[in-house]
Amino acid sequence: MSQAHSPLLAVENVRVHFPVRKGFLRRVVAAVQAVDGVSFSITKGRTLGIVGESGCGKTTLGRSVLRLLEPTSGSVRFDGRNILSLGGASLRALRRRMQIVFQDPYGSLNPRLTVRAILEEGLIIHNMGNAAARRERMVRSLQRTGMPLEALERYPHEFSGGQRQRIAIARALVLEPEFLVLDEPISALDVSIQAQVINLLVELRTQLGLTYLFISHDLSIVEYVADDVAVMYLGRIVERAPAKSLYAAPLHPYTLALFSAVPSVHPQQRRRRIVLTGDVPSPSRPPSGCRFHPRCPLAEKVCREIDPPEVVLDGRSFHCHVAAREVEQSGGNLEAASARMTILMSQLTQAVAADERVSTPAFLR
Repeated sequence: MSQAHSPLLAVENVRVHFPVRKGFLRRVVAAVQAVDGVSFSITKGRTLGIVGESGCGKTTLGRSVLRLLEPTSGSVRFDGRNILSLGGASLRALRRRMQIVFQDPYGSLNPRLTVRAILEEGLIIHNMGNAAARRERMVRSLQRTGMPLEALERYPHEFSGGQRQRIAIARALVLEPEFLVLDEPISALDVSIQAQVINLLVELRTQLGLTYLFISHDLSIVEYVADDVAVMYLGRIVERAPAKSLYAAPLHPYTLALFSAVPSVHPQQRRRRIVLTGDVPSPSRPPSGCRFHPRCPLAEKVCREIDPPEVVLDGRSFHCHVAAREVEQSGGNLEAASARMTILMSQLTQAVAADERVSTPAFLR
């Protein structure tokens, strides 16, 4: 593979399991499989969006990529180097090139420090220039995020939520990194402010040639920001594809259900609503076979017994026995297979809902 097209970040079979301890001796009796065998790569200058419902492992995955959480196993290669094998000065030098913007702009900034101290902290840790050079970097970072220079001498509580998130972005940019993990960077902001922050992130990516791992549960935002999208469910990626291809023809049943909930103002673009039943299984006791089968209306015997292998087709991948069969029967026509599965899922979920209404006593409806 040529250097120009080699991935900046390559994650291979990463697992993050948290031990469950019980008893007086605190013995390990189980493990919460927050992330279980995830692999993906991101080419320099591109954005990978990670979507999925709360608790699917998105944030844990993002933090493990930066070793803010230690992966249980697997490898994370940044620019060809496995960061899981680094330590000390080598890891610190590499971390300057990899930064994160957290979800909560109120909790991620130290309220006891001025903006100057917040921005300068990383520069001091990495010995980046003298006082004058550090100030120049801080001023440039604030200007890039649209914040006034007077903000340097003020405290976080003096700013609005949107301004705080701009400061958090400025803190990440002041070290001039190449890669950013954006962990739901707008979910804590008002809708009127979200567009400003998103447009800022898009502009910065273009101007500075940044690479993003964008984590969000807002599918519309991910469609706007991301070049590629990976869908997570119960600690695993169940489908990954270029954004345009995935939104046009999702194949995995969970992706179909997730995307059907996205509102559309265009009547011709509205999807059939697919309402899933049941609860998400516990990540400490994941089901056998396909992890989605307890909630999937299309689940068959093979889904309950055998973990579906990865199917790679036209630059996209998914894990589903039923979708693989539909794609094969449609002659590789992804749009036709997606439409067929959407109709089947919509009909089956509506039938289940009707049965539940009939079986429910009138006084409980």
